[in-house]
Amino acid sequence: MTDHVISADGTRIAYDRLGDGPPLVLVGGMFCDRRTTGDLAKALADRFTVINYDRRGRGESGDTLPYAPEREVEDIAALIAATGGTASLHGVSSGAALALLAASAGLPVDRLVLHEPPYGPDDDESLARTRAEADAVRTAIADDRRADAIKLFMTSTGMPEQMAAGISADSGMQAIAPTMPYDYAVMGDGGAIPKDKARAATVPTLVLAGTTSAPFFRDAAARLAEIMPDARVQILEGVGHDAPADALTGPITAFLTAPQK
Repeated sequence: MTDHVISADGTRIAYDRLGDGPPLVLVGGMFCDRRTTGDLAKALADRFTVINYDRRGRGESGDTLPYAPEREVEDIAALIAATGGTASLHGVSSGAALALLAASAGLPVDRLVLHEPPYGPDDDESLARTRAEADAVRTAIADDRRADAIKLFMTSTGMPEQMAAGISADSGMQAIAPTMPYDYAVMGDGGAIPKDKARAATVPTLVLAGTTSAPFFRDAAARLAEIMPDARVQILEGVGHDAPADALTGPITAFLTAPQK
């Protein structure tokens, strides 16, 4: 059954509550709604009270303009409050970056699992390239050229143009495309690791990366773990960015249930 919380700015956020145990909020990435994370939510519900929600502007959740990443942090705060006051967070891709922002903001987060946050290098060329990509996507969305925005993003990841064109025509992808600028905002200017935020996230943190993902994900995981006060990296063999639930359940469960130091 779908439940709702009201965020600080009055936005109605939809979520499913599954299982029983320590609270765990799942934070999806770009193009994700709670259907995307549904299999993982079900798999983790054996050990946790899982909060699987639609980020604002997606699925059954509302939206309130103007957008700012701080509003999404407030959404997570409202969900944590609905679970009893504290929770762990699991974020995937740009959702991992959002989970990091939530922890760095001082929300009552017990532990943090970050699955392949897509932080890029911080050299001038890389920052400029990411800024240009973000601007192009924002312009396409502002002009209601949703397919163009999706194709721009997909080809930037190295996807062949013909495949990207096919995906960009998907009606489900187009429905969620207006939130793409939100993810660029969450990732920050230029998409590099926000070092001050990373240092401020002092909770125990597990950073996951897979061996079949693009190498920059593993590089970002290593750099992030060096910056954060209490973080470690776990590399998942044979797993890519779109990791199945059965590849994630074990590492997440082991980390979240391990005795505190």
